[in-house]
Amino acid sequence: MPVGSEKLLRPGEFCELIGISYRTFKRWVSEGRIRVVRTPTGRIRVPYSEVERILSGKPEAGEVRAVIYARVSSSDQKSDLERQIHHLTQYCSAKGYKVVDVLSDIASGLKTNRRGLLKLFNYVVKRHVDVVVITYKDRLTRFGFEYLEYFFSQYSVRIEVVYGEEAKDAYQELVEDLLAVVTSFAGKLYGMRSHKKKRLVQGFKSLLEEVEKNG
Repeated sequence: MPVGSEKLLRPGEFCELIGISYRTFKRWVSEGRIRVVRTPTGRIRVPYSEVERILSGKPEAGEVRAVIYARVSSSDQKSDLERQIHHLTQYCSAKGYKVVDVLSDIASGLKTNRRGLLKLFNYVVKRHVDVVVITYKDRLTRFGFEYLEYFFSQYSVRIEVVYGEEAKDAYQELVEDLLAVVTSFAGKLYGMRSHKKKRLVQGFKSLLEEVEKNG
C-alpha cells in the first residue's frame, strides 16, 4: 500500500524481505530500530525505504553505531573483562552511542584468529559500525595498532580508546606476550628442539625478572 511515493509493507512482507521472525520485528519496533507508520484503522505498516536502509547497513539519521571490544589474556582475569565491558558500556551511554554488539576475547593480544576480533572485522567490512570502543590500544592488538586503525578508516570506522595509558597491572600480560615472540623467533633461528633455543628463552626470562626486581 503506497502513501504518496512511498510503498508501505505489511509486517509479514517486511519480515520476509529482511529475513527475521515476527517476534524480532515486534522487538525492533518497541526498541525504535525501525520506522513504522499506522494506517487510519491502526494497522502497522513499514516504509519500503526501511528495507533498503537495513539491508545496506545504513544507520538512522544522526545515529552512531558502536561496537564494544574487550579482551583479557587468561580465564582467571574474567573479572577484569567484566569491568572493561561495564566501563565501555557506560562510556557509550554517556556519548549517546547505539551499541550494536559487545565483543570479547580471552586470548593473547598476539593471536590474530580471535573469535571476537574476527566478528569485529566482519562488522567493519559490512559497514555495520561507525566506532569501535576499547579501553586501551593493546586490548585490540599488542602490535600494529596503526595498521588496524588505517584498515578501519577505509570503511569510515574510527577507534576510540577510552583510557590513554596502559593499565599498570598489564605488566604480566606484556611479559607473556614478549616471551611468546622470543620463543617464536628462537624456534625459527635454532629449531624447535634446539638447546640454543631453550637457553635463549631462559636467558630472556632471567633478564625480565632482573628488570622487574630492580624496578
